[in-house]
Amino acid sequence: MKKLVIALGVSALLGACAGSGGGMGMSGSSASTPMVGGAPMYPTKDIVDNAVNSKDHTTLVAAVKAADLVGTLKSPGPFTVFAPTNASFAALPAGTVDTLLKPENKATLTKVLTYHVVPGRMDSAALMSAINAGGGKAVLKTASGGTLTATMSGGNVMVTDAKGGTATVTIANVYQSNGVIHVVNKVLLPG
Repeated sequence: MKKLVIALGVSALLGACAGSGGGMGMSGSSASTPMVGGAPMYPTKDIVDNAVNSKDHTTLVAAVKAADLVGTLKSPGPFTVFAPTNASFAALPAGTVDTLLKPENKATLTKVLTYHVVPGRMDSAALMSAINAGGGKAVLKTASGGTLTATMSGGNVMVTDAKGGTATVTIANVYQSNGVIHVVNKVLLPG
């Protein structure tokens, strides 16, 4: 029953992700077209078409292309994407990104990237609802089959990966035609 409540909360969150940014102490635009990485994020465009314009997400876009996930992230979804910035990738141990981008590591790269994707559309209101329903945490099932744990800290949504690493949502509710993006400050790693 608890899993059903969380799943419904996540679904509600994702369903509410078609408008403005902000909320929960996270920076984001309250306009219908927020700016991310110096570029407008149009809610009528899909995740890929918006992400390619963000100067803060060039590494993520290169990784999505290397993993052949462009078609998936252009599909109707909906998806919730916790999108790490270039700085997040740069904070990984030296050589990690270059190694992941090699063709022979495509399966590992795909697992890392799909670990940042939760099926459905979950905006900050839905995340908060799921966190509250879960007694202070929400366990989110990722497209890779792993789980992320969402909690609140100091008015911010925190996302913890299987290895115990925690990312902060820095820009919430970037609505897309096929989901919602929450910009995060760390790369999340599957177990």
